[in-house]
Amino acid sequence: MFSPGTKKSTRKLPTHSPAGNGSPATPLTEFRKPAPENLVPDRPNTGTPAPWAPRLSVRARIPTLKKIDKADDVDPIQPVYVGEVPQVVRDEQASMLQRHLSGDTSISGGMEKGTSLAWIICGSKLFIWNYLSPAASRKCTVLKLPSNILEDGDINKTSSWLLCVLDWDNNTSGTSKSHQQRTSVGVLLCNKKTRALVYWPDIYSSMSSFTFIDQSDSITTLNKQQRVSYNSLIASAIPDKKYSCIALACSFNGQIYKFICSPTGIQCQETVNVSTQGSQLSNSKGYLRSIVWHAPYNSVKESKRRFLLLTDHEIQCYSVDYYLDTSISMIWSHEIVGNDGDVGIQKGLAGEKKIWPLDMQMDSNRKVITVLVATFCKDRATSSSYIEYSLLTMQYKSGIDMSSESSYRSHDKILEKPSPIEVIIPKARVEDEDFLFSMRLKVGGKPSGSSIVLSGDGTAMVTHYWRNTSRLYKFDLPYDAGKVLDASVIPSEDGEDGAWAVLTEKAGVWAIPEKAVLLGSVEPPERSLSRKGSSKEESTNVSFVTNVAPRRASSEAWDSGNRQRTAFTGIAHRTAQDEESEALLSQFFHEYLQSGDVSGTLNKLQNSGAFERDGETNVFARVSKSIVDTLAKHWTTTRGAEILALSVVSTQILDKQQKHKKFLQFLALSKCHEELSARQRKSLQIIMEHGEKLAAMIQLRELQNLIRQQTSTGAAFNNSISQNDLSGSIWDLIQLVGEKARQNTVFLMDRDNAEVFYSKVSELEEVFHCLERKLTLIISEEMPLKFQIQRACELSSMCVTILNTLMNYKDENHMWYPSPEGLTPWYCQTVVRSGMWTLASFMLHLLTEMDHLDASSKLEFHSQLEVLVKVLLEAYSDAVRAKVEREEEHSGLLEEYWNRRDTLLDSLYKQVKSVNEASSEVAKEHNKDIVQKLSSNLLAIAKRHEGYQTLWNLCFDHNDLELLRSLMHDSMGPKGGFSNFVFRQMYNNKQNSKLMRLGEEFPEELAIFLKDHPDLLWLHEIFLHQSSLASETLHGLALSDGDSLISEVVDPTSYEAKFEPTLADRRRLLNLSKIAAVAGKGADCDTKLKRIEADLRILKLQQEILKLIPEDEETHELAQKLLPPADLIQLCFSSQNKQLALYAFDVLAWTSLSFLRCNTSLLEECWKNAANQDDWEAISQTSVAKGLSDEETLEVIKETALFQASCRCYGPEAETYEGGFEQVLPLRQESLESSTGGSSVEGILMQHRSFPDADKLMVTAIMLGSVATDATLDDGPAPME
Repeated sequence: MFSPGTKKSTRKLPTHSPAGNGSPATPLTEFRKPAPENLVPDRPNTGTPAPWAPRLSVRARIPTLKKIDKADDVDPIQPVYVGEVPQVVRDEQASMLQRHLSGDTSISGGMEKGTSLAWIICGSKLFIWNYLSPAASRKCTVLKLPSNILEDGDINKTSSWLLCVLDWDNNTSGTSKSHQQRTSVGVLLCNKKTRALVYWPDIYSSMSSFTFIDQSDSITTLNKQQRVSYNSLIASAIPDKKYSCIALACSFNGQIYKFICSPTGIQCQETVNVSTQGSQLSNSKGYLRSIVWHAPYNSVKESKRRFLLLTDHEIQCYSVDYYLDTSISMIWSHEIVGNDGDVGIQKGLAGEKKIWPLDMQMDSNRKVITVLVATFCKDRATSSSYIEYSLLTMQYKSGIDMSSESSYRSHDKILEKPSPIEVIIPKARVEDEDFLFSMRLKVGGKPSGSSIVLSGDGTAMVTHYWRNTSRLYKFDLPYDAGKVLDASVIPSEDGEDGAWAVLTEKAGVWAIPEKAVLLGSVEPPERSLSRKGSSKEESTNVSFVTNVAPRRASSEAWDSGNRQRTAFTGIAHRTAQDEESEALLSQFFHEYLQSGDVSGTLNKLQNSGAFERDGETNVFARVSKSIVDTLAKHWTTTRGAEILALSVVSTQILDKQQKHKKFLQFLALSKCHEELSARQRKSLQIIMEHGEKLAAMIQLRELQNLIRQQTSTGAAFNNSISQNDLSGSIWDLIQLVGEKARQNTVFLMDRDNAEVFYSKVSELEEVFHCLERKLTLIISEEMPLKFQIQRACELSSMCVTILNTLMNYKDENHMWYPSPEGLTPWYCQTVVRSGMWTLASFMLHLLTEMDHLDASSKLEFHSQLEVLVKVLLEAYSDAVRAKVEREEEHSGLLEEYWNRRDTLLDSLYKQVKSVNEASSEVAKEHNKDIVQKLSSNLLAIAKRHEGYQTLWNLCFDHNDLELLRSLMHDSMGPKGGFSNFVFRQMYNNKQNSKLMRLGEEFPEELAIFLKDHPDLLWLHEIFLHQSSLASETLHGLALSDGDSLISEVVDPTSYEAKFEPTLADRRRLLNLSKIAAVAGKGADCDTKLKRIEADLRILKLQQEILKLIPEDEETHELAQKLLPPADLIQLCFSSQNKQLALYAFDVLAWTSLSFLRCNTSLLEECWKNAANQDDWEAISQTSVAKGLSDEETLEVIKETALFQASCRCYGPEAETYEGGFEQVLPLRQESLESSTGGSSVEGILMQHRSFPDADKLMVTAIMLGSVATDATLDDGPAPME
């Protein structure tokens, strides 16, 4: 995301006012006097601001709460505002600005990742706060800097501070949560130039600070330029010593300094001179570059800690002891700049390259080292010099134990490159060393593997590797945001690193979402990382003017989207043949204008390949575009709003229209039109759309003149509003669209915004793009409500005028258009629909605030909204049609169309209803004609776009049954159309009788509706004398229970359960089904009756079973629903009850034979449960002990569950629905065929625990039960009855 350098003008500014009002010169923006009470922010007062004028204010970039709530209003490539700096910082900045009139009030600041603390030094105060804490609870700690550290006059003029945060909470607990407020934090501050250190043991307590100033340079006569400064500082808490820490600083001259900081003071304990052997430098200046801790601080018991040092040619690893005075010792070193390119960066031959390792960082896991490298190169072909910026990634070689120092000694090479060097900018301008050494590197943010580079001049750039190439995203806010002070990573909830966060000098903290980096990044350009532009880049931009305007690659550009990138890509692939074909076509058209001759044109153009491309790259479309986009040469004689009065504007557009018509005639006479219609329909459509846009531009010009005349009379506005502020919303929109086009094209920078707008006819859709993104700039919430309404109506009139004009043009010239199948008109594109929807949504919002306005204003506003809704829905309808014709996925677009249609029509309906609800009869009579007209217009829109809810509301409110029937006849549609909707509304309103009577007039539509409503379908079938079908419907309805049916006659997915009938309701439905089956007299009547009777008995069994189950909450729920047979049988197993055990067999008896065969295991469980109901061992012992006779024993056996179950299943009087139990489970073991195997009731009993002692009694029970004819179940109910 790179923006062109906006250099300040070096010309001498005039000290007097311009000579005359007609002067074409545009005064500098910062010296203009703003118009009083300017109601349109950021609108140029006199046409076009100068190219060097500041961009949109950063304050305007901060989204409001309403914008944040609307996901559609959020630009995915924009940075996200996190929070403002505390007010005390703002106050100090303002105070410092007043004290330094020169404006040189640069401040220092930074961010600390581990604690989410941000800090700013302003004047003589240090401000520290948690930038992630809520604004309401955000606390800012203010620390006064000691006076002796501020003696140097240069301290506040550059970013010359280093700061380290000591998190005592994390040191003691070992955990860190960045979003929580810290209770104990220490701060170590260092001034780079004076080498003075200030230590606050705990900034949240009243402990005093301690200052240490290095006086080593004061012995000599070194001046400030010769003084050696610190360039990097790190600090770490000392274990077991409260409020004590160790600090390490390095300087460019090759020295490392060790400090011990405690509540008693600061002590410089050790100074180490780093060896310069192998250095690229002739002296030690700039030798040491960066210092970082090697591993995370995990143990509070460790006495040593390692750190890494980046020099000008290698990475060195040291160990430092917390407790010893002389404790810094080298562990290993690895050369990264040398002759071996496999282990780092290879030097160029014959000294052609100079390499600067600038900064070094380690990832959060402390395994990957990333080095920012700048390389000075020379192009041998052009003898030009440039700097290449790259990222070198290093990691430990496999086999090295990072925890053991001895492991390093056994390896010659410690590090290796996991991947080649990543070049982030291949060719950038040459910078001095001071600028290079000011660069800083940060790693760890999203996207994964990305880094951010901070420059000393206050810019930030995110780089990430994507699809085998480096991509760059430049954090780019306007200059009033100030410089970027620092960057960090926002922690995520899962403990991983999150998005990048950036601290700015004047605009607070901003986040760069991962999506913004992925979508908004660009390939590396040939330019610098600094704010200064590159002369080579500027010349490159100018060379592109003939093909395409260079993209303003700035995060400010509100139009940076796929559409512009696509256009650039299309032009970039143009070949020499395309250029030759276009030049040949232009020549033939010029000859036609001179002589009218077109002989041989078609063949020559065919031979040149003019018909090989379709779409915007087609040469005919490009020539047409050049006609409508011709830039006038003499509009700039007048600037500002006066251009509206120039007739030359309309004349130029009319001239373009005439020339475009001649171009169409040329195509027709040369038979190129016929060829385009057959082979390049898209190209021909684009050519015709150019004619549409010309006609629309003419009508827009007339509308603008009309609004200007009304404004000049002042009739439409309140006198309290300044006429100078009422240039019109359309004029402001033209300014914004023209400004965007002007900024994106170099050769338009000296043109007026309005001039550019009226020239770029082919880009008329940018009007709607601007409406979507910049409506809040045109209509501000601070404006009076009447003014907002007036401006919204103007914009609505503009949209309606444009779309109606192009539709009329299309109707008048339909013979020129290609066949429309699969082609999407330009007014149906997303950008056009989104722009109109944004305006319509804003007008809907205004509707809610118009209660106190007079009726005429409301009606006028309603009319404007109504016509806007009409053209917007037409655009959606045509867009859906085109997608359907191309057989593309359109469900998302269709859903959006329906939702927005219903929202708009519902709002219009509410307005019509509010007019109709007058307070008095006189007012109602007066409003009758108005309501009739509004209702008629709304009815036409709703009918065309199938707004069924609105049609229903209009008919229902007026109780107009004839209108309802007429609409139902007119709107058949798929799945019943409007008729289906009416039936559904009546069904939901419990108007079933009206539904059935109305359905007699629409039998087919009613049949479609009733397929999903069986509770009414059976009535319709009875009405049609289809009793057999009614019986099936009733049967299925009685047994429906959401997901399943217990009946096997009806498909459970046939009907949608609309209600939950009780068991009594189901019984009535089954009885009705029986009656209908008898009335139907079908061939299968007996079978149906038998199945219905079986279901009635199962239903009766469920009621009896539930009576025997202990009552609880679950039982109460079961009593309200129908249970499948399997669940009903399992319910019988839940209690030890003989009667429940027998009911299980009754349930199985009334299921089908197929159910029994599929649930044999369930039948076996029933027999096991029946055997468990009696104590067979006790029965056997009693029979032997008392010497019971056979008759007495038989009486005892008859009381057992086995006997009664055998009688019900296998006895002569056993009743079943289909087949018998013996077909599934034989009674005796000998009845089984040896070849088939299987099971029997006797075989199941043989597995019972009592069978060895009571085998004869148990077998006798089932055998006697199977032949008993007078067995009775005295205690059980008679479910079969």
